[in-house]
Amino acid sequence: MAGVVSLRSLLLGAALALATAQALADGPGRAAIATPHTQATAAAREILEQGGNAFDAAIAVSAALAVVEPYGSGLGGGGFFLLRQAGLPARYQFIDARERAPGQATPAMYLKDGKVQPGLSINGPLAAAIPGLPAALAELAAHDGKLPLRSTLAPAIRLATQGFAVDRVYRDRASMRRTALRDDAESARLFLVDGEVPALGAVIRQPELAATLQRLAEQGHDGFYKGQTAATLVNGVHAAGGLWTLDDLADYRVARRQPLRYSLADQRELISAPPPSAGGVALAQSLAMLQRLPWQSADKVQRSHYVLEVLRRAYRDRGLLGDPDHVPNPIPQLLDRRYLNALADSIDVHQATPSASLAPSPAWREGDHTTHFTVIDADGNAVAATLSVNLPFGAAFSVPGSGVVLNNEMDDFAADPQGSNSYGLAGSQANAVAAGKRPLSSMSPSFIESPQQFAAFGTPGGSRIPSMVLLSMLAFLDGQPVASWPAVPRYHHQYLPDVVEHEPGAFSAAEQADLQARGYTLKDLGRSYGNQQVLFWNKAARTLEAASDPRGVGSSEVMPAR
Repeated sequence: MAGVVSLRSLLLGAALALATAQALADGPGRAAIATPHTQATAAAREILEQGGNAFDAAIAVSAALAVVEPYGSGLGGGGFFLLRQAGLPARYQFIDARERAPGQATPAMYLKDGKVQPGLSINGPLAAAIPGLPAALAELAAHDGKLPLRSTLAPAIRLATQGFAVDRVYRDRASMRRTALRDDAESARLFLVDGEVPALGAVIRQPELAATLQRLAEQGHDGFYKGQTAATLVNGVHAAGGLWTLDDLADYRVARRQPLRYSLADQRELISAPPPSAGGVALAQSLAMLQRLPWQSADKVQRSHYVLEVLRRAYRDRGLLGDPDHVPNPIPQLLDRRYLNALADSIDVHQATPSASLAPSPAWREGDHTTHFTVIDADGNAVAATLSVNLPFGAAFSVPGSGVVLNNEMDDFAADPQGSNSYGLAGSQANAVAAGKRPLSSMSPSFIESPQQFAAFGTPGGSRIPSMVLLSMLAFLDGQPVASWPAVPRYHHQYLPDVVEHEPGAFSAAEQADLQARGYTLKDLGRSYGNQQVLFWNKAARTLEAASDPRGVGSSEVMPAR
């Protein structure tokens, strides 16, 4: 009889465990959205209400942002999409829609008399790589979504036709690039008013962009990379001195890659961006080093010291990474526990480590103004996507007749492997310019998942992206409320220059004095930065939350249960 009871108990326990696991895998039962613009959030809601899934909503958000945030992303740019495909277990994929260098690109294209000419990789068509975002939208629709592009692009087409109102973020970004926008007649026509930044509330209409989106909606990939749109783009680029060819566009494809995955404490796993992003590696290294340090029990200054020191070491290794289709990336070595433990053990508990004193990165082998959103559907499919044209308004060059403002992602290559780019990031041979190559990036769309929880993170911000995402992740790991994750005060270290950049108010006067006494050089940026969007699904409690960065004008919402 005892054996029968024991067997019955075992069977009951197994059934309960299976039921619990199935419940946790069923999804949150409702959808949540966090985007940097209310119109993009509305576009996602519209598509989800039509029966679309998270991947359909991601298409709608991306296209809407291409209209209302021409300073941050667009059809002339690219990005990374981190996907969670619901199931038991969940599956993860990474869509690399990073721009590619044109086929005629060479390492010497930005040199004159042996010296780099920085302006050539920043403004004008020579700064533009072949865009990847339209291909990503077509890829998502063909393989992951439930609705056709005609449906998911409809909100963006409507926005481009009817127009959107200028907000404070638009005015800020346009002010930063006003001179460059003025220098290009088409950009000035589209984004300025009589050569000046439009007033708050002014309406920006983009009928040419609406027509370009319509061709993409009707013809998919070929609607952008071949035919009328491709001819318009190539002719416009050539007329202004660029290098694009019809073959460059026709040959562009996104790359589906395996995300970077790294085990953390308490059954948690980091799922993040692999190369050509350096962000996922930096996050994994930083979190692994912090696991060896008592950061959670430390006071604010001591915790900041630990964070700054792990960032210093993680950013040092960035120069080893590049496009995995062109160069080998030593990921196993960089994420080896013994290596990371040694890095953590090299941190002085009280004093800053001068970057110049660190040994060079082990020789294992021979823009700030981006955008980010995240969405999860009722079934548990989720997307975290970071999109970019690099600097605000990219190359500040718009192709006449297309409505497309081009990226200046060529500046993310190491035009001078011994120098640095416009974000001050050190160059490397692994990231040198080459035909068809994708430039290294800091974009870091990321998940942290365990059997009980799922959280999504990401932000724009150029070289500061990994440090911003790390600070939000630490707020999550510390059990802070979801609304505080994107609001946490920000500070940053990237190995070189050996300076701690921070937002105003991130440290009190006493805290600044303490950090300076430890050997840090501080630089108050005089402004806030980043625009993080986050989600949190508590599987055990069956709750769902979303939050948008209070620094921006975005919105987040949780939709009613299905």
